[in-house]
Amino acid sequence: MFSTTEITSAEITSDNPVHQRLFFAYVEAAKMIKGNLLEVGCGVGRGLSVLLNACEHYTAIDKNEQLIEALQQHHSAHTFIAMNIPPFKNIQENTFDFLVSFQVIEHIQNDALFVEEIHRVLKPGGKAIITTPNIHLSLTRNPWHIREYTAEALFKLLDNYFPTIDMHGVAGNEKVITYYEENKKAVAKLKKLDIFNLEKHLPRKLLQIPYDILNRRNRKKLMNQENSLANDITHQDYYLSDQPSKSLDLFYIATK
Repeated sequence: MFSTTEITSAEITSDNPVHQRLFFAYVEAAKMIKGNLLEVGCGVGRGLSVLLNACEHYTAIDKNEQLIEALQQHHSAHTFIAMNIPPFKNIQENTFDFLVSFQVIEHIQNDALFVEEIHRVLKPGGKAIITTPNIHLSLTRNPWHIREYTAEALFKLLDNYFPTIDMHGVAGNEKVITYYEENKKAVAKLKKLDIFNLEKHLPRKLLQIPYDILNRRNRKKLMNQENSLANDITHQDYYLSDQPSKSLDLFYIATK
């Protein structure tokens, strides 16, 4: 019900390489987290299994009311809030020890206010762990994203509010890189069919449906290829890199 190619499903085999890449961020974050945790943009609850074991209390924000209601029913000891952000309405300042927000900031119109609110609700010394795609490794324009960031651009944005920022990236081993390169070739073939350059010129909302259809078709095609890696990749095939500009995703830890 909640699975577009942008959301990415753990149940759809062709989504597996991307799902594992996104899940990896939760596994790494859980190694650092303790105390009172806020997740901004929890989505389908991809990382709940690891986050709940790492923190004392979990609070989640997401704009999808139906999804939030379903998660609240399954996890009644924790707090789920349906909210359009920013700002983080009715959440007091200096409340959380840790905050995670994975693959969200690229969807936020006012990203400066978003980061300001993250800073506001963290306790002094609290940490925000943020991931977002590295624009230099994106294969095509994503119409679900308002913008994407270079490593430098995300640093400058966070540096306006946080005194300490640890810059990392989500990178992959040989299996991941092989899948990425195959995907890159497949996307390049699709781009050749776009003789009117609609990818660049269509408004985001109009591009979302054809993007989703073609993206799903491409993932299935890659899965069905001989020697496909779609089933084989796990979160253990990803690692934190100290070269964010060369990584698939940016993984930054900002300390208040």
